[in-house]
Parts: sequence; structure tokens; C-alpha cells
Amino acid sequence: MRKSTAKSKLTRAIISEIFLRFKDDSEAPRTELNYTNSYTLLVAVALSAQATDIGVNKATKALFEAADTPEKMVALGEDKIRDYVKTIGLYRNKAKNVFLLSQQLIEKHNAIVPNDREALEALPGVGRKTANVVLNEAFGIPTIAVDTHIFRVSNRTGLAPGKNPLAVELLLERVIPDEYKLHAHHWLILHGRYICKARKPDCAQCLIKDLCKYKEKTAT
Repeated sequence: MRKSTAKSKLTRAIISEIFLRFKDDSEAPRTELNYTNSYTLLVAVALSAQATDIGVNKATKALFEAADTPEKMVALGEDKIRDYVKTIGLYRNKAKNVFLLSQQLIEKHNAIVPNDREALEALPGVGRKTANVVLNEAFGIPTIAVDTHIFRVSNRTGLAPGKNPLAVELLLERVIPDEYKLHAHHWLILHGRYICKARKPDCAQCLIKDLCKYKEKTAT
């Protein structure tokens, strides 16, 4: 992988101040997806692509009561998995992937979710973003999973401008101070979901409005 030469539009001091404010507001944020173990986390994140956490949580409540291990999920079968998740977008393909990744976990990993990016990305329906979320949330590894919220916040604020999620991820890894990396992923997602929203950012409630490079701030 080629080393990125992209740069943040913010100084190191400003970046540190941004994450200090996020930490002061919420010291140890967690994912809003409901899960009971690393396996159900993996399934929930895989199901969450192009779907809301609220919608996924509604579907997985009953699913995880029926199957919270790879063995139980495989025993459930693809058809029944599909019935549980049919309210989620792209549910047919997602149900298939949940069944197949469960099989693969049993066959190749003794039914244990691996804490290795390459092994995770080899599972059906698991891409880099899903792998990063699992590594961060389940195993405490300071990864950055760039979803639409983080991509928007990173570009809009000037924190980590990039043309694609990977470019943003690599730049965030370089510019975020080490002491904030573990929770940076969640701080940025929550900021994008509730404050720095796509259609109209709520700048009046923004913790970092005085540090942000966005030129079209809403009335404060």
C-alpha cells in the first residue's frame, strides 16, 4: 500500500483540542448496535451496511435470541435467517452472508471470531469497515472504520480530507494523537450522526464549531 501524502487542514494543536473536547463530553463511547459477544457484534455490523443501527437492532433482537453463536446460526439455516432480517435493506444477500460467515468461522476458526484484519476480511460479507469496527469494539484495537458519517466529518471539518474512505482512514490514523485513537472512531461517528449531519449540520450545538474549517456553518 502506497504511503499517503495527504495532509490535514488543521494543526496538531487544534486536532488535539478537538478530541479533548470529544473526550470531555463522552469519555468512552460505544457502538449503538446491540450485541452480546464478538460473534453477534460481527453479525450486527455486517447487517448494518446501508442500514440504520435502529433498524438493525430491531431485527437482531429476535435473531440473537434464537442464535448467538455460529453453530446456532448455521443450525437456524439461511431461510430462517432471512425471515429475521427481512426488514433490513439488502436482506437476502446479507442473510446469505451471515450463514456463510458462520460456517466459515466454524470450519476455519473453531467458531471464534478472529482478532486479525486479514482473517476477518476473508469472511463472506465482511469488508474493511466491518473488520475495523469489530477489531475496535470487540478487541480494543485502535482502528478507524470510515463510514459515511466519518467521511463527511473528516472532509467537512478539514480534519482528514480524502476522496475515498481508505484515504480518509489512513490520514486519520496519522493525525489523531495516540491517546485518542481507541475511541476516535465512535466520537466521529456520533458527531456526524447527531451534530454534523448531512443535510444541515447543527452548528449551534457543535463542540468544535470554532475549530472547524467548514465555510457554510449554520446560524449559531
